[in-house]
Amino acid sequence: MGKFKRIDTKIEGVCVIEPTVFGDNRGYFMETYSQEEFKEIGLDYNFVQDNQSKSKKGVLRGLHFQKENTQAKLVRVIKGEVFDVAVDLRPGSVTYGKWEGVVLSEENKKMFMIPRGFAHGFLVLSDEAEFTYKCDDIYNHSAEGGLKWDDPDVAIEWPMGDLKPEDLLTSEKDALWPSLSELRNSNLFENL
Repeated sequence: MGKFKRIDTKIEGVCVIEPTVFGDNRGYFMETYSQEEFKEIGLDYNFVQDNQSKSKKGVLRGLHFQKENTQAKLVRVIKGEVFDVAVDLRPGSVTYGKWEGVVLSEENKKMFMIPRGFAHGFLVLSDEAEFTYKCDDIYNHSAEGGLKWDDPDVAIEWPMGDLKPEDLLTSEKDALWPSLSELRNSNLFENL
């Protein structure tokens, strides 16, 4: 039996990964990535960059992508809880414009694998959260792109709990991203 269980979603290529956790009265141990083990479950990526962020409750980061140096991401939470989302922007995909979301937390230890060609974002559900992810290409500031987090055509069901939309904390840049229909009418998808 491998150390990672792959759970496919309704969108091809997007999956949840459950690591095997070895625990006893001292705590726990788990592998968070193994190139060989990931290949065994059909995930053959060459990750070149690791990132980490810390955010407080109500922070919504995203939805981000890169128009060049497109990135696949393996994301997880090491403290707190977030609702993580991937939106399919792959030209010609049968699930174009559809989204998949999963709760990631320090308790459930799940990981979310997001292939290239997706917009990605998350909402912090706990008082604070530390979020970490691997990328298979470098960050390219000049190629940043984004999708409006509350686009009614995408209709992401963010688990707001006691938060109201006006309580969300987004960056100025994230508040100004275009809608899916505006993106569709641009030519940026040639590289996704």
